[in-house]
Amino acid sequence: MNIEIKDIKDLFKKRDKDANKYDFGVVGLMGGSPSFSGAIKLASMSLGALRSGAGLSRVIVDEDIQDYVAPYLVEQTLWVLHDDLDKAILNLDVLAIGMGFGNSEKHITYLEYVLKNYSNKLIIDADGLNILSKNLHWLNNTSAKIVLTPHLKEFSRLLNKPVSAIEDKREEYAIKFAREHNVILLLKGSNTIVTDGTTTYHVTSGDAGMATAGSGDVLSGIIAGFLGNHEYNTLSVAAAAYLAGLAGTLASQKYTDIAMIASDTIKFIPDAIKIIRGN
Repeated sequence: MNIEIKDIKDLFKKRDKDANKYDFGVVGLMGGSPSFSGAIKLASMSLGALRSGAGLSRVIVDEDIQDYVAPYLVEQTLWVLHDDLDKAILNLDVLAIGMGFGNSEKHITYLEYVLKNYSNKLIIDADGLNILSKNLHWLNNTSAKIVLTPHLKEFSRLLNKPVSAIEDKREEYAIKFAREHNVILLLKGSNTIVTDGTTTYHVTSGDAGMATAGSGDVLSGIIAGFLGNHEYNTLSVAAAAYLAGLAGTLASQKYTDIAMIASDTIKFIPDAIKIIRGN
């Protein structure tokens, strides 16, 4: 089923005037390393989470990159890890993990710990997916509500199959993988597939201008923020992907498909929400 505005409009209703920030979710974003500090990316993801509805956003990093990340944070909070990962993820409604991790033993340990000890909504992206591809058995021993957000190459690693073997059967493989591993899989592309193995949506909002570095990170931030105040299900994930695609299209209309950059998508989240609401 192709997602249209009418399918998701009710998820963007106006908020009660007496609401407070804790009503809309505490979102954590955990990533970065000395080789891939991704300071701006982490900050953009965090800002994207706030723009898409999160009440609070916490950026979680190792102390060796805190000085790179901190200058880019304004509305977000910074948590610097000092052997306190358990406290860093405590009381989070959503955690996105893996961006800029690389493949170090420390970060492998982080992901394994989170999967064993975190039970809320968990988005695994980028290097987190590459680590997971070598440790898929971790998914059999977790109570987290997981969203995986691979592009086709990352998905091929998860399947341990070449891209050429799956690109013409993307939906079939996506549905099978999601069902077998009890996850929501968002397979990125011009036709993004969102499935839990039973219900499947296609998201075609978006623009060629989004084919630029960091767009996947921004998408994960938007999904994290949206899930902070919505139920964990395929429609919520698809709605977040639609929002990201529509915002990206609006950004491309202003900056052109050549000149736009990933963070431009974030600027147009408010306009995209207005369009979805119908005002």
